[in-house]
Amino acid sequence: MKEIKREHVWSVLYTPDGSETDQKIARISEDTGVSTITARLLYNRGYDTPQKARDFLSTDIASLHDPYLMKDMDRAVARISQALENQESIAIYGDYDVDGVTSVTSIYLYLQSKGADVVYYIPSRDKEGYGLCEAAIDVLADHGISLIITVDTGITADEEVRYAATLGIDMVITDHHECRSELPPACAVVNPHRPDCPYPFKELAGVGVVFKLICAYEISECRKRGIGASEAVAVVCRDYVDLTAIGTIADVMPIIDENRYIVAVGLEAVENTQRCGLDALIEASSHNPNARQDQPPKRKKITSGFIGYGIAPRINAAGRISSATKAVELLLEQDPDMARERAAELCKINTQRQIEENRIAEQAYKTIEQEHDFQNDRVIVLEDDAWQQGIIGIVSSRITEKFGLPSVLISFDGATRGYASLDDVGKGSGRSIKGMNLVDALTHCSDLLTRYGGHELAAGLSIARCNIDEFRKRINQYARENLDSDALDIRYEADCEVDIHSLSMPLAVELTKLEPFGVANPTPELITRNLTVNKVIPLGAGKHCKVILAKDGLQMQAVWFGVPASTFSFSVSDCVDVMFQLSINEYQNVKSLQMIVKDMRISDEYAEKCKWEKERYQQILEGAEFSCAENVVPNREDIAEVYKLLRRECRIGHNTFSHKTLLSTLNLTSALQINYVKLKFIIMILKELSLCGVKEPGDNLYIFDVYCNAAKTNIENSEILKKLRTQCK
Repeated sequence: MKEIKREHVWSVLYTPDGSETDQKIARISEDTGVSTITARLLYNRGYDTPQKARDFLSTDIASLHDPYLMKDMDRAVARISQALENQESIAIYGDYDVDGVTSVTSIYLYLQSKGADVVYYIPSRDKEGYGLCEAAIDVLADHGISLIITVDTGITADEEVRYAATLGIDMVITDHHECRSELPPACAVVNPHRPDCPYPFKELAGVGVVFKLICAYEISECRKRGIGASEAVAVVCRDYVDLTAIGTIADVMPIIDENRYIVAVGLEAVENTQRCGLDALIEASSHNPNARQDQPPKRKKITSGFIGYGIAPRINAAGRISSATKAVELLLEQDPDMARERAAELCKINTQRQIEENRIAEQAYKTIEQEHDFQNDRVIVLEDDAWQQGIIGIVSSRITEKFGLPSVLISFDGATRGYASLDDVGKGSGRSIKGMNLVDALTHCSDLLTRYGGHELAAGLSIARCNIDEFRKRINQYARENLDSDALDIRYEADCEVDIHSLSMPLAVELTKLEPFGVANPTPELITRNLTVNKVIPLGAGKHCKVILAKDGLQMQAVWFGVPASTFSFSVSDCVDVMFQLSINEYQNVKSLQMIVKDMRISDEYAEKCKWEKERYQQILEGAEFSCAENVVPNREDIAEVYKLLRRECRIGHNTFSHKTLLSTLNLTSALQINYVKLKFIIMILKELSLCGVKEPGDNLYIFDVYCNAAKTNIENSEILKKLRTQCK
């Protein structure tokens, strides 16, 4: 089926207009000492007064809120204190993703340091699934556990909490997911999303809530010794902010308020980590298989990006296709040699995950391209008996990003009895786009589902095989009724427009003051208009390209990841607008400024010029007069230059050109300035004088057959040329 064409829609958050907004931005710039461009970025992010901007830029420990503002925090601390005093056996029960792994590791290490009898338990994704389960509670009860502390899970575990109580087990729940109207009957439920929780910042990761619990407990302990709360929090930051930052970044939490401090300080702590396991994982993740063997491996700079795309996938992979406990064991490891072995194992598991992910993705892409009805079905629904359940969520994200449509992937892996049956229950993962709430869409189909839940853009479900066809019809019916066609557009949002003269190394350095970047504090996106494409260079074995852009005598290099030079849709000499991130490239200890391209399009002025040239050519072809200044009439040198180029290219097998490519090639290799209209008439004259054959299979596309042995001819014999001269006034 033919894929839907998706429009690229650009928007700009701020455009100078001389209003009161400009005055506010000027005050922010003057008061904080940053450039006007950086002040605009601060304003866009909600820091619209000098004081708010200063607070944002300061990144001070004072930005951390009192943990006891969180509902039930006092009860949680009291119950844990009681467990330590009575030497009870405590279990930490966590999730199998990075947030869960770092949460488990943090509180396990902390309670160990307090002398607690503590173990941890992370369920199997395939066998036990997400959240608390009675079978796991039975196992912990058999081990004499009397207190379970949940981390990054448990907020909907009403029945499980009641069941645990029948076995004499208390629960302290810490979580950050959305709450139901009725909370579990636990000893304490610590979650900033509780409707009755007055905590001022709601967007903590699961590990962020654990961090606050540790802070609260340490404050309680320090008060007994006459030590202040600020000193207690500083100790917790020193020992656990690194793990908190990793979980916060991996769970894609907004990098504002407390999270900004946690991530900023945490990245520095990761950079200087004393944890053997984390250090080994950084080393293993920094390995470049394409690096020269005679050079020592270069350790990657610790950034949010490196955590998100280097560290987090390796930790996540353990829970996806193996066991998340392997990731916890690595973070707890104190022996450097064993740490390297464990890190290598995680990297191996991640490689297996990548292979399986790519296999599933390629299979899914092929099915979609062959079978999906793009014109009528707005939701892609696929199922398979052998897809690994821990990976289909990642593939669903890739499908939604690639095709711009919501997608649901369902796996029956482990659900069959050696043969497919209509009552097999598969597990699914879905991803959506802005404009269609996935949970609402699943609710519309709830009678077909065994179980479902999640968020607006990501959800999980269970469904019997016999219901899949009806589910596909029903969810697409919902999408047709609720998803507007413009929601399928690819949308790019820039902070502001800048002139090429504003792009400098000092500006790039200044923008780093806004780091760390992430959700709610995105990497600044800028637009520069009317740049000329001077050169296109393949990068990364042809997977990417570098584009040299110019304007007003200045040049900028721009890297466009994921766009091969072979598919670069612009020609040399085209004039383009570029949306980009300003970056500092460092190669062999030399720093240079570069653009990281997010999108590129023909500039409006250039598009109008091209349109006018086509119209003008048609007018002149039909007999319209023109002035000598329009430079339309070719001379002998012009015609000879085009003929020589075509003959040279045809000899090496190049005989097909677009008009734009031919024009740009001519103007790069020749001192003659040949414009659009003149080249059109030169091609007509070459054909008229039997110097070459020309076929036009498409608009402004030519296939040339150059007659290399053509007899010499006089251009004055051209009737086309004679007619042009009579029209020139």
